[in-house]
Amino acid sequence: MINKKNIWFLTLFSLILVLSVYYITMPKELLLSNLKTTFNDSDSTNIDIKEASVIETLKVEDKEATDKEKEDLKKILTDSNSSIDKKNEAFDKMKSLDINTSEEENISKKVKEEFKYDTFTKIDGDKIKVIVATDKLDTKTANKIMRFIQKDYDTKKYITVEYK
Repeated sequence: MINKKNIWFLTLFSLILVLSVYYITMPKELLLSNLKTTFNDSDSTNIDIKEASVIETLKVEDKEATDKEKEDLKKILTDSNSSIDKKNEAFDKMKSLDINTSEEENISKKVKEEFKYDTFTKIDGDKIKVIVATDKLDTKTANKIMRFIQKDYDTKKYITVEYK
């Protein structure tokens, strides 16, 4: 008695068998010409692999450090043995990290829009460090960047601008 499973098995098996025989009997020249056109087509597309910039490297390193610090703070928050004071302190620190990260991204975005430079920004308390991706940065532009950043804050910030 033939059931549906057997019919499907025989159909798929015969299809695989036919394709195998076709592949084996195919002339090698045809196979090689197909491979050459496939590789030539992929070679014609531009593959742009460039070295990671200093700014991108700094951003990745900072993100990893921030993520590690957040993980440590989450452990303190979820630990049942931690005191309320430690949990509150960890929560405040995590909130501060989030605020600093968003401010850093905001500053980098504004500097990119205004001065057309890629930047890495790091905020530590009242210190703001900006690293600009350029071969050379003149002092006038660095001063303009510092004033541009300072105008967003009511209190005095210690802003440094470097170029790499």
